[in-house]
Amino acid sequence: MARRFRGFLPVVVDVETGGFNPRTDALLEVAAVLITMDEEGWLHRGETISRHVHPFEGANLEQSALDFTGIDPWATDRGAINEKDALRDVFLPIRKAVKAFDCKRAVLVGHNATFDHNFVFAAAERADIKRNPFHPFSTFDTATLAGLAYGHTVLAEACKRAGLEFSNREAHSAAYDAEKTADLFCGIVNRWKTLGGFPLPQATSEGSGT
Repeated sequence: MARRFRGFLPVVVDVETGGFNPRTDALLEVAAVLITMDEEGWLHRGETISRHVHPFEGANLEQSALDFTGIDPWATDRGAINEKDALRDVFLPIRKAVKAFDCKRAVLVGHNATFDHNFVFAAAERADIKRNPFHPFSTFDTATLAGLAYGHTVLAEACKRAGLEFSNREAHSAAYDAEKTADLFCGIVNRWKTLGGFPLPQATSEGSGT
């Protein structure tokens, strides 16, 4: 994995929010999906870590955003926790995976990745978390990759064109969208490999393994 992505570990992230401004609008859900690689160099979706997040003090909540996601920020059955605890829960297994794959850092994979990246970093800054595992600016954007591979940038349509099931009813849950984005990312990378875009690990001069 480290050789495939220049020492970086791709980790898929999706967030649900109370608006579009990462500085002022609430982070309501965050999910991360780990990516694994088998001995032949094929990518697979791994563990999903997801947390519901309580709006930070003074956070803005746009009603249009809540209507879009269907999230009630104050519902007691959400099991929401504060941003700091939520990010710590998500970051810990990511840091362990980075170490396990002998990578230097994680790179956020997202559908329109800048949006997710900005919210994660803004929340980490508010929570004063020093050990953010993600690269500060590099991302993999599956909207761009899907536009190249399948001719469409909308997640639901890109998944359908890739032969992946997609439920509009379950969409806009951070965990569901992150898992579908992970499947899409793995499929695109694996397809590129099938076409000869990247050799099997054992075929490189550095020897076998991940």
